[in-house]
Amino acid sequence: MNRDSLFVENASITFQQEYPGRQFLLRLYAPRIAERTRAGHFVHVTCDPLRPLRRPLSILRASPKEGWIELLYRVVGEGTALLSQRSAGETVNLLGPIGQPFQIDTTPGARPLLIGGGIGMPPMIALADQLRHIDGVEPFVAIGSEQPFPFTPARSPRRLPGIDAAVDAAMPLLEEWEIDSRLATRNGIPGCLDGWVTDLAEQWLLGLDTTARQQVHIYACGPHPMLEAVAALAHRHDLPCQVSLEAFMACGLGGCAGCTVAVREDDGQVAMKRVCVDGPVFDARRVFPGGIEVRHPAASGCAATA
Repeated sequence: MNRDSLFVENASITFQQEYPGRQFLLRLYAPRIAERTRAGHFVHVTCDPLRPLRRPLSILRASPKEGWIELLYRVVGEGTALLSQRSAGETVNLLGPIGQPFQIDTTPGARPLLIGGGIGMPPMIALADQLRHIDGVEPFVAIGSEQPFPFTPARSPRRLPGIDAAVDAAMPLLEEWEIDSRLATRNGIPGCLDGWVTDLAEQWLLGLDTTARQQVHIYACGPHPMLEAVAALAHRHDLPCQVSLEAFMACGLGGCAGCTVAVREDDGQVAMKRVCVDGPVFDARRVFPGGIEVRHPAASGCAATA
């Protein structure tokens, strides 16, 4: 992390909207952070003036031109509960943008596969936002959740090879951006795949011809069991994969080392890396060497501490 690009910023709340499942979309005017945000970055948020310990929240979208960032979070404890009570016009103190962002393959003909689980979807939307401005790159976004989606699914008119025509539920924002997406859940929502998000991703992969499949790079964020399943998927198809890990954090600056994870180095040795500054994005093969098969990966998670 480059400390010269890290800011403490008092950000004003533009709006906050609640969705089912105690999920909240929060827009903040934070021009210095917005200008430097890349997909995979997060901010450390002071949820309430009386609770100094910050909470890490992934950045969903950023507008450098208009100076705002958006955060999508779910209430899981006291900190996020207090944040959910804040109103437009109030000020929230932010530290960010923090972490190592995704390394994007911009080769013409690249086929990025973005996989988001639950509240792990924000980095995938941020990445899709970056990718839509790159010519010759055709992303596909698979989103899974066991909680209600924080949007009303749209029914996409586009048919995707490998995916049943009845599975046509998509994220409205991605439809607006003309990026293909599909949804997976076990909650019986019409148009969604009745299964895991990794099942959906593999169906899309198998619908590609050999040449197109060789151009796929997988990017994922979600709960740990889901990421294990994504790593196994990448291993089966011999595809590069980057994962954004979720972790409880205290300082968010690498000082406390409270968010360490075992990562395999080039020489085969295992080193303990800090998710906040060495990540949150890692090569999946270094975190899940050889791929790990998971029978029933969870499809929901939260990018914030309590």
